[in-house]
Amino acid sequence: VQLQASGGGLVQAGGSLRLSCAASGSIFSVNHMGWARQAPGRQRDLVAIIGNDGSTNYADSVKGRFRISRDNAKNTVYLQMNSLKPEDTAVYLCYADLIAATSPVNVDYWGEGTLVTVSS
Repeated sequence: VQLQASGGGLVQAGGSLRLSCAASGSIFSVNHMGWARQAPGRQRDLVAIIGNDGSTNYADSVKGRFRISRDNAKNTVYLQMNSLKPEDTAVYLCYADLIAATSPVNVDYWGEGTLVTVSS
Protein backbone atom coordinates (compact mmCIF):
# COMPACT_ATOMS: atom_id res chain seq x y z
CA VAL A 1 0.00 0.00 0.00
CA GLN A 2 1.28 3.46 -0.90
CA LEU A 3 0.02 7.00 -0.44
CA GLN A 4 1.17 9.61 -2.93
CA ALA A 5 0.56 13.27 -2.19
CA SER A 6 0.79 16.11 -4.68
CA GLY A 7 -0.21 19.73 -5.16
CA GLY A 8 2.19 21.59 -2.89
CA GLY A 9 4.12 24.63 -3.97
CA LEU A 10 4.86 28.28 -3.38
CA VAL A 11 1.96 30.70 -3.01
CA GLN A 12 1.53 34.25 -1.76
CA ALA A 13 -0.39 34.98 1.41
CA GLY A 14 -4.11 35.03 0.70
CA GLY A 15 -3.75 32.53 -2.13
CA SER A 16 -5.06 28.99 -2.52
CA LEU A 17 -3.71 25.52 -3.13
CA ARG A 18 -5.34 22.12 -3.53
CA LEU A 19 -3.57 19.02 -2.30
CA SER A 20 -4.38 15.51 -3.43
CA CYS A 21 -3.41 12.14 -1.98
CA ALA A 22 -4.17 8.79 -3.56
CA ALA A 23 -3.91 5.45 -1.80
CA SER A 24 -2.94 2.56 -4.03
CA GLY A 25 -2.10 -1.11 -3.74
CA SER A 26 -3.97 -4.10 -2.37
CA ILE A 27 -6.60 -2.32 -0.31
CA PHE A 28 -9.62 -4.03 1.23
CA SER A 29 -11.26 -0.96 2.74
CA VAL A 30 -10.43 2.62 3.69
CA ASN A 31 -11.75 4.13 6.89
CA HIS A 32 -10.85 7.69 7.76
CA MET A 33 -8.33 9.73 5.80
CA GLY A 34 -6.66 12.97 6.70
CA TRP A 35 -3.91 15.50 6.54
CA ALA A 36 -1.29 16.57 9.03
CA ARG A 37 1.48 19.11 8.72
CA GLN A 38 4.92 19.61 10.15
CA ALA A 39 6.85 22.86 10.09
CA PRO A 40 10.64 22.90 10.62
CA GLY A 41 11.50 22.36 14.27
CA ARG A 42 7.90 21.73 15.26
CA GLN A 43 5.80 18.68 16.02
CA ARG A 44 3.44 17.11 13.54
CA ASP A 45 -0.07 18.50 13.91
CA LEU A 46 -3.31 17.09 12.60
CA VAL A 47 -5.01 19.47 10.16
CA ALA A 48 -8.17 17.72 8.98
CA ILE A 49 -9.85 14.32 9.05
CA ILE A 50 -12.66 12.87 6.97
CA GLY A 51 -14.55 9.68 7.73
CA ASN A 52 -15.80 7.25 5.15
CA ASP A 53 -19.26 8.68 5.82
CA GLY A 54 -18.06 12.16 4.88
CA SER A 55 -17.93 13.52 8.42
CA THR A 56 -15.12 16.02 8.92
CA ASN A 57 -13.07 17.55 11.69
CA TYR A 58 -10.58 20.41 11.50
CA ALA A 59 -7.88 21.96 13.60
CA ASP A 60 -9.01 25.32 14.98
CA SER A 61 -6.22 27.09 13.09
CA VAL A 62 -7.65 26.11 9.68
CA LYS A 63 -11.41 26.14 10.30
CA GLY A 64 -13.22 28.23 7.72
CA ARG A 65 -10.18 28.30 5.41
CA PHE A 66 -9.46 24.66 4.58
CA ARG A 67 -11.85 22.01 3.31
CA ILE A 68 -11.21 18.29 3.20
CA SER A 69 -13.01 15.98 0.80
CA ARG A 70 -12.58 12.49 -0.60
CA ASP A 71 -13.40 10.31 -3.58
CA ASN A 72 -14.06 6.84 -2.24
CA ALA A 73 -14.02 5.26 -5.70
CA LYS A 74 -10.46 6.51 -6.18
CA ASN A 75 -9.28 6.13 -2.55
CA THR A 76 -8.23 9.76 -2.81
CA VAL A 77 -8.39 12.58 -0.27
CA TYR A 78 -8.16 16.28 -1.08
CA LEU A 79 -7.38 19.38 0.92
CA GLN A 80 -8.53 22.71 -0.49
CA MET A 81 -6.60 25.46 1.25
CA ASN A 82 -7.83 29.04 0.92
CA SER A 83 -6.74 32.33 2.48
CA LEU A 84 -3.31 30.86 3.13
CA LYS A 85 -1.08 32.49 5.72
CA PRO A 86 2.71 32.35 6.17
CA GLU A 87 2.16 30.26 9.30
CA ASP A 88 0.59 27.56 7.12
CA THR A 89 4.05 26.87 5.67
CA ALA A 90 4.89 23.23 6.34
CA VAL A 91 5.27 19.79 4.86
CA TYR A 92 1.76 18.40 4.49
CA LEU A 93 1.39 14.68 4.96
CA CYS A 94 -1.63 12.59 4.15
CA TYR A 95 -2.65 9.42 5.87
CA ALA A 96 -5.25 6.72 5.57
CA ASP A 97 -6.57 4.32 8.16
CA LEU A 98 -7.22 1.26 6.08
CA ILE A 99 -7.33 -2.50 5.91
CA ALA A 100 -4.96 -3.98 3.37
CA ALA A 101 -6.00 -7.04 1.42
CA THR A 102 -3.07 -8.91 2.97
CA SER A 103 -3.83 -8.13 6.61
CA PRO A 104 -7.20 -8.06 8.45
CA VAL A 105 -6.32 -5.17 10.80
CA ASN A 106 -6.64 -1.40 10.63
CA VAL A 107 -3.31 0.32 10.03
CA ASP A 108 -2.43 3.97 9.48
CA TYR A 109 -0.45 4.48 6.30
CA TRP A 110 1.37 7.76 5.69
CA GLY A 111 2.48 9.45 2.50
CA GLU A 112 5.85 11.18 2.12
CA GLY A 113 4.40 14.66 2.19
CA THR A 114 4.32 17.70 -0.03
CA LEU A 115 5.83 21.09 0.81
CA VAL A 116 3.60 24.15 1.03
CA THR A 117 5.35 27.51 1.29
CA VAL A 118 3.33 30.68 1.84
CA SER A 119 5.19 33.94 1.30
CA SER A 120 4.20 37.18 3.01
